[in-house]
Amino acid sequence: MDARLNYFADPTAAKALKHLMAAGRTLKESPLPAATQELVALRVSQINGCAVCVDMHTKEAAAAGETSVRLHLVAAWREATVFTGAERAALELAEQATRVADAAGGVDDEVWARAAQHYDEEQLTALALLICFMNTANRMNIIARQPAGDYEAGQFH
Repeated sequence: MDARLNYFADPTAAKALKHLMAAGRTLKESPLPAATQELVALRVSQINGCAVCVDMHTKEAAAAGETSVRLHLVAAWREATVFTGAERAALELAEQATRVADAAGGVDDEVWARAAQHYDEEQLTALALLICFMNTANRMNIIARQPAGDYEAGQFH
């Protein structure tokens, strides 16, 4: 399968992606725990059906030491016992923020309060931005039909 678009070959898209990728690197350097970042990126990508991002974030998480058990259970995190309270709160926030059209009220106060119990304001801001970033990346890849499976951990570092 070939991608419909090559964003990097288009001058306008390449300029925009340069800034978008810089934003992604900034989020990686935030105080939000790296494991949480990968779990959230993976869950958002699963919800959106972005195969290339599922591939990327599964491999990045594994390369960073994440266990296969936890990676396999991200899709069923509510029933899994392998995630911390903080990770569960981040995954819940990620789900509601990603499914904003399905939840007419957006992110509800209870979900936000649970996340705020575990993360300070800088971490919460990074978490919110990461969720937005992943939804953007997912949509770009889905529109272009980016093929999945060939990503190698560290490829974009």
